[in-house]
Amino acid sequence: MAKSDKDWKSRADKLKARLKKLEKRLEAALQPPSPAPSGSKAAAISPLAPAAFPALPAIAGVEFAAIAAGVRYVGRSDVMLVRLAPGSAVAGAFTRSSTRAACIHDCQAKLRAKVPEGAGAAIIVNSGNANAFTGAAGQEAVDAITGSVAAALGVPASRVFSSSTGVIGEPLPYARITAKVPELAAALSPNGIELAARAIMTTDTFAKGASAEIEGEGGTIRIAGFAKGSGMIAPDMATMLVYIFTDAKIAPAKLQKIISGQLDTSFNAITVDSDTSTSDALIVAATGQSSAAEIANLRTSTGRAFAEALGGVMLDLAKQVVRDGEGATKFVEVRVTGAETSSDAHRVAMSVANSPLVKTAIAGEDANWGRVVAAIGKSGAMAERDKLRISFGDMVLAENGWRVPSYDEEKASAYMEGQELVISIDLGLGNASKTVYTCDLTHRYIDINADYRS
Repeated sequence: MAKSDKDWKSRADKLKARLKKLEKRLEAALQPPSPAPSGSKAAAISPLAPAAFPALPAIAGVEFAAIAAGVRYVGRSDVMLVRLAPGSAVAGAFTRSSTRAACIHDCQAKLRAKVPEGAGAAIIVNSGNANAFTGAAGQEAVDAITGSVAAALGVPASRVFSSSTGVIGEPLPYARITAKVPELAAALSPNGIELAARAIMTTDTFAKGASAEIEGEGGTIRIAGFAKGSGMIAPDMATMLVYIFTDAKIAPAKLQKIISGQLDTSFNAITVDSDTSTSDALIVAATGQSSAAEIANLRTSTGRAFAEALGGVMLDLAKQVVRDGEGATKFVEVRVTGAETSSDAHRVAMSVANSPLVKTAIAGEDANWGRVVAAIGKSGAMAERDKLRISFGDMVLAENGWRVPSYDEEKASAYMEGQELVISIDLGLGNASKTVYTCDLTHRYIDINADYRS
């Protein structure tokens, strides 16, 4: 076949592939939309969502309740309460935003304070209003809410942790919440974890839960948690609201050490839109109710297994947040290897994961690896053109400073049609690596955020 004939065949193949994509999009566009949840403008459940909320084990010493308080939404639960058994250990991590909400400052101060002997604890969370950038009224709201919970449950106010999520800059109508606290307290149940998970949703399309179990010395140790998060997701700890509970016996300092060590590979390894929230929190509580012996040394086999299991729950929840990214249709893993330093690996991974050009190409199922090249170049990390290798899935697309001779546009485009994608980048300069998780960027993201306050 003449060279010109080959060129025409290649162009024809590309055109056929593009027409196939257009047909798929047209077919999807003609499908009737699924009904939105009551009281929200949420889209149909994310195509990347799990089949159902998981069956989470009851955690001894933890009770949950949820209620509709009308903070912002109509006809749906928007406040949840958790009661923790006396003696529970509590640890956490929070957004580093310089405009963080009053509840974040309050939680951080309480975790630094001395814990009264044998005191119980509680967590109360509302959706629909972030109680952020509201001046002195923000702390007034926090004090009123945590004070009402303390009185209702008989725990010190210094052990009541609160979170708020939703619109920034609007005063929180906290009287609507405090009026419901007695009902919440009366409804507390060890089996209410899914209701609690649903009450904290905002633009989320599905509730997110995860669990794990390990065998400790003398008994089983259980872990269960849930999260909310869909937009305004970028790593700067914590990037969403997350609550994890375990019946392990473990001191607060050791619990804090574990979660701090697991952040970079879980909640600090995801991004939806590069925007860090004012209100993000991770709170982990250990009730000590398991029959297993105390985890006194993190270097023992039990200590390592518990840290791995807790880290697994954190990563599971983090990935679910990405799968529910606003408007997401693709789950994308960005793997960077061969970096000169860990910092460089992180810079490259996040530069690619946050690039609007990369993310829109993924949404369009366009195997545009040139946009990955551009994202690497702008990252500020050390990179050399002739040492780079870029792969989509198991297909090497570019190396040695140029597209590989065996590059096949049709195969690369076919790969991009999948819902689960891997972009691999080997910098060829060292041994440092980093993996982060992101999603594509579709017009639905604009639709959601253009009228978020409407």
